[in-house]
Amino acid sequence: MAAPSHNSWVERDAAVVWHGFTQMSCYAENQPIVVERADGRYLIDVEGRRYLDGISSLWVVTLGHRVPELDAALIEQLGRVAHSTLLGNGNRMTIELSEALALRVPVDSPHFLYASDGAAAVEQALKIAFQYWTNQGVTGRTRYLALGHAYHGDTIGSISVGDSGFGTDIFDPLRFPVIRAPGYNNPDWAKAAITLIDRHKDGLAAMVLEPLVQGAAGMLVAEPRAVHKVVTAAKEAGILVICDEVATGFGRTGTLFASEQCDLRPDLMVIGKGITGGYLPLAATVASQPVYDAFLGPDLSEKTFYHGHSYSGNALACAVARRHLDLLDDWNVLANVREQAERLGKRLAETVEPLTAVREIRRAGLMTGVELAPPRDGLRWGRKVCAAAVRRGVLLRPLGDVVVLMPPLTITTQEVNLLVDTLADAINEACVD
Repeated sequence: MAAPSHNSWVERDAAVVWHGFTQMSCYAENQPIVVERADGRYLIDVEGRRYLDGISSLWVVTLGHRVPELDAALIEQLGRVAHSTLLGNGNRMTIELSEALALRVPVDSPHFLYASDGAAAVEQALKIAFQYWTNQGVTGRTRYLALGHAYHGDTIGSISVGDSGFGTDIFDPLRFPVIRAPGYNNPDWAKAAITLIDRHKDGLAAMVLEPLVQGAAGMLVAEPRAVHKVVTAAKEAGILVICDEVATGFGRTGTLFASEQCDLRPDLMVIGKGITGGYLPLAATVASQPVYDAFLGPDLSEKTFYHGHSYSGNALACAVARRHLDLLDDWNVLANVREQAERLGKRLAETVEPLTAVREIRRAGLMTGVELAPPRDGLRWGRKVCAAAVRRGVLLRPLGDVVVLMPPLTITTQEVNLLVDTLADAINEACVD
């Protein structure tokens, strides 16, 4: 009996699965791949075709797929316990991960509140910032300062501090208003943000920003000194600072966290995506000691943070995340990121940037956006370029007409060359009027 074909798998998929950020009426027409297994930095579909995972499976895979050491950590934890609640009780592996993270995050005396994804962790941070003030009897600090082009997830709170786009406009009646500064594409964004901080400081609970890179905006990159200047202004005004490092964290920009390059010590930090190396859903809201202390009080008092998730601090995910931290050090992964990022930038400048279809290339570490320049709307160049790359064995995904390159942190020189050469060929094929 013949194995089911790719097309039959796509039909079965479309019949029962609703894919996020995907128009299902044309899902099959956009030639999705259906993954069956993986090998290192490659995905393998149901018909045995191999694809370099050029987007790290939506920015979460760090060391590659099927890492033996991470597999072993997961299996070992399965021999103990898969999950136990953190609501009022503890778990050994969650404690060990938190202790290891505490040595690495740029947050003073950090405490970790776990969630399953970045958006949920952002939601936690927003609620913590709000209650931080009410717990101290401070009224009126109920608003947030956020940036243009920001993306913080797709829960109601996170789309409120996020800017428009990604179909969120339809939810405007549900979003709460925020003070909006320009995004990183505006050369005067820092000056404008500081002006707004000074103007609204008495009513702001917190400022929310993605340090260094606004990823979902198409890899808009800020000067580290500008980010530091804005955060310093917020702190001097007594405003809490929330750094969303869901996308930038765990090595993507060349340091473990982008906040390090900006010399930041946020009051609250949000981490996720790469925390488990792409193995299991896990995220966390990291609170500094002063923020944490504001919630201490009598048992069952109004100062308690009444918030938690059923799978918060899942032991399996924490076990993998704990081993992942060790491997980042043992394999000297950040050195490889810096080396390959430099090579990626050079190859893009030589091979892709001169193409007439390319408007701009923006990069921080291995986070890269190649913005295309279609002569008119509706040409869908981003989608077509990524489809052409997939046909050549490299999995890419666009943000509109920005093609995102986000390879695993362990990418090799040969694979960087494959990534760039494939992108150039795909642009030459697809970007025709």
